[in-house]
Amino acid sequence: MGKIAFVFSGQGAQYTGMGKELYDCSPAAKAVFDMADSIREGTSAQCFEADKEVLNRTVNTQPCVFTVDLAAAAAVVEKGIKPDYVAGFSLGEIAGLGFSGMLSYEEAFKLVCKRGELMDISANERKSTMVAVLKLPPEKVEEIAAKFEDTYPVNYNSPAQTVVATSEENADKFAEAVKAEKGRGVKLAVSGGFHSPFMNSAAKGLGEYLENISIGEPNVPLYSNVTARPYGSDDFSKDYRSLIKAQVISPVQWQKTVENLIKEGVDTFIEVGVGKTLSGLIKKINGDVKVFNVDNKETLDALDI
Repeated sequence: MGKIAFVFSGQGAQYTGMGKELYDCSPAAKAVFDMADSIREGTSAQCFEADKEVLNRTVNTQPCVFTVDLAAAAAVVEKGIKPDYVAGFSLGEIAGLGFSGMLSYEEAFKLVCKRGELMDISANERKSTMVAVLKLPPEKVEEIAAKFEDTYPVNYNSPAQTVVATSEENADKFAEAVKAEKGRGVKLAVSGGFHSPFMNSAAKGLGEYLENISIGEPNVPLYSNVTARPYGSDDFSKDYRSLIKAQVISPVQWQKTVENLIKEGVDTFIEVGVGKTLSGLIKKINGDVKVFNVDNKETLDALDI
């Protein structure tokens, strides 16, 4: 058997009731929710009961998705399955910081709360959004984006899916330009243009916050969105604070991350957390690997490796 990677879900997959079944069926998952509630009262209630409008606010989305991600991972480990590598998509990487032991669960949760707060402020400073481009290669998306001001390819998700951050005023025009090139542009339900210069003030604030945080060495390799390589694997990646800060204004190199994990011998990916967006992307990147997702009792029980 090859190696196993846990991949932590990102923002956008949230839904009302997420994590409730894990809370009910797994003591390890419940402990994660209890930890979150001890720091940010009502986090579990938001996950289980809040409507879409509340959950879609970045300041709520990030701590809630983080909690479900970490709870799902804890439930899988409780079942006796441990990963050889870890990666997370966007805020999922912060869950990875906690899971890998670089931060305690409590410090990682506080960090994601601060991150969500700062990114929410940045999103309100200038209205921006994100458009997923389908059916076009990344190079073509970059070519189209270059024709618009304040438009940046930011999520390199798969060979035929690249997400672009852009201003609200440019979003529809950009989508029309994509359509003219035989692609499809889908505006995402997010509150800002993440992983782009729209988040510069958030990155600054995050850098200041991180100055007072102690970050340890990972006990399982954690792959960075920025470099698509493990933390500590090169000179830049050894500066953990700079890497975490850079992540909010840098493209998510998801396709390269998955490809690099496969090169390291990973043949089984377990998406831990909300939904199965990453599972779908991984299958598009490489159809030969095994992919599972765990976000409720049924998917947890069905996990058989």
